[in-house]
Amino acid sequence: MKRVADLLERITEWIMALMLAIMVGLVFGNVVLRYIFNSGIVAAEEIARLMFVWLVFLGATVALRHQRHLGLEIVQSRLPAKVRRVCAVIAHLMMLYALWLFVQGSWIQLLIGMETFSTVLRFPMAFYAAAGFFPAIAMALIVLANLLRIVTNQPGARIPGDPDTTMDHPDSHGPAVAPPAPAPHGSAAVAKH
Repeated sequence: MKRVADLLERITEWIMALMLAIMVGLVFGNVVLRYIFNSGIVAAEEIARLMFVWLVFLGATVALRHQRHLGLEIVQSRLPAKVRRVCAVIAHLMMLYALWLFVQGSWIQLLIGMETFSTVLRFPMAFYAAAGFFPAIAMALIVLANLLRIVTNQPGARIPGDPDTTMDHPDSHGPAVAPPAPAPHGSAAVAKH
């Protein structure tokens, strides 16, 4: 299962890189065409906007998988382990509820967007709603998988503020660094002269 998730993440990253390259090329090309040749690509703005929306939601999905979203781990790290686990379960349930609302709203917008079309290219506006719908489902699966690991007390569970989680994922949290030792009294006096 992890290999499939890793493969899907790698594909998503390549799609995001391709979208970003196309978006930059279209926007830059349109600026050059407008200011030098007094023309432009009419559809460039629509394509760039659509790709930007998809980039945001796909990036949020990848960030969630690596625990890169903002959190209050400084508060959670000071809690006892059992309380930290309860907080993680409550937070995961709240995230699942929020994602359910997002999926539900995106689905309604997707249905509405099937009958509404963009101005220039005439593609269904449902493409925008789909950018929220599918990543929200993926994020819900990520949250649900971690919630099951927390509830069943599996070693791969990611609990915010848990020192074990920090050690398992050093790239998402910097290593703990001891504060510098205070200078001896004699060296401060020497530095003044």
